[in-house]
Amino acid sequence: MMISRFKTFSLNVRGRLLRYERPAVMGIINATPDSFFAASRTPDRDSISRRAAEMIAAGVDMIDVGAYSTRPGADPVGVEEEIDRLRMAIVAVREVDQRIPVSVDTFRADVAGLAVTEMGADIINDISGGEFDDKMFDVAAATGAPYILTHNPGTESNLHPASGYGDVVADVTRWLGSRLRTLALLGVNDVIVDPGFGFGKSIEDNYRLMAELALFEMLGRPILVGVSRKSMIYRPLGIEPADAHDGTTALNTVALLSGASILRVHDVKSAVQTVKLIQLLDSNK
Repeated sequence: MMISRFKTFSLNVRGRLLRYERPAVMGIINATPDSFFAASRTPDRDSISRRAAEMIAAGVDMIDVGAYSTRPGADPVGVEEEIDRLRMAIVAVREVDQRIPVSVDTFRADVAGLAVTEMGADIINDISGGEFDDKMFDVAAATGAPYILTHNPGTESNLHPASGYGDVVADVTRWLGSRLRTLALLGVNDVIVDPGFGFGKSIEDNYRLMAELALFEMLGRPILVGVSRKSMIYRPLGIEPADAHDGTTALNTVALLSGASILRVHDVKSAVQTVKLIQLLDSNK
């Protein structure tokens, strides 16, 4: 029988040691008018509050707030606009729940620093792995916030470059390992690794990473998987993001069986249910 490879992990969130005995579900809140999945757009305070309340009622473990769309072809967002959107969004989430861990989805070091020190964010989720802003690792060290290290071969002006790997699993593992060593030298040890599904990777690359996800355990860090409604699901199926819920659940199940620690999702309820069912499977192994 196939069983989950999940390993218990903990995060130090502002002095609170949060221990996760099961995979965590991270809900996505997009404070932007142009996310690739239209139904996830929550560009105003009321819609963010409603979405946060729905996620919390569904059993979400943490909420990821972003204000810069990374979909292919999206318009750039200025620093001040990103800050204003994030401030509004994080305040709205905090009005719903003061203690739910909140991550800030940004690749800008100054924005990440403000979000943690002034807005109430707890975790830095950097889709660039520190590559777009050379101050990001220093900010992670200075704030003491847990840091999500994402593999991304792109640039700020080209978030989705053409892929070109010798061995995508080996290349991504080496890249993540190198940056983990740099972070450790700076005193940043509370790190979550994200293989970066969809960033500079072909459909085939993405599925190879998913098939070999368990190999990332060698990095010794919690593994975040974010495939929710992405093109690796809807393009092979010839559908749109709005129709990719079932495919997302299928791949989340594979990820959980392969050792995923955190699922980053638009659809919290189904992800929470999937985690519970995998737990039942584990309890009967």
